Amino acid sequence: MVLTCSCCWVQAFERIAGPNTERNLETCGILAGQIYRGELYTTHLIIPKQTSTSDTCSTECEEELVMYQHARSLTTLGWVHTHPTQTCFMSSVDLHTHLGYQVMLDEAVAIVLAPRYGELGVYRLTHPPGLPFIAQCREPGAFHPHPDHLELYVSAQAGGKVHDVGHVVFVDQPVHIKDLRAL
Repeated sequence: MVLTCSCCWVQAFERIAGPNTERNLETCGILAGQIYRGELYTTHLIIPKQTSTSDTCSTECEEELVMYQHARSLTTLGWVHTHPTQTCFMSSVDLHTHLGYQVMLDEAVAIVLAPRYGELGVYRLTHPPGLPFIAQCREPGAFHPHPDHLELYVSAQAGGKVHDVGHVVFVDQPVHIKDLRAL
């Protein structure tokens, strides 16, 4: 299934994340939208209340996020977060975080924005081996190594370097941005 994603939210998210980026803190957001005629459309970027470090970002008060989405009949299509000082890639924390999204919706994406390098990465777990491997991973600690010989994730962007065609297409369409941190 194609996931159509507005490119309009990228600059807005970078601006919203700016104060955290300057303090070397990650910022995360939720990509939400609707299914229409067999395609997924990202219509909302929601910034939840969150706790951030230089290498992690965790949502808080998730009931507010659920209520906001439910009131608008929105489906979670993925998530986005910044790497304030690093390039685009999926850390072990990112892989384990994304597992929950992709188990619920196979087309869900993890988008990484690296403002310092001007990079945007759109990723998903491979299936197999990525999704089942991460689901069974019991390595201790948040950050831990995974085998280099396994391709655990790939670019999901159409035209990306993947073995199959990526399913995410960026288009110029409006998107609603809601910052729940202000509530």
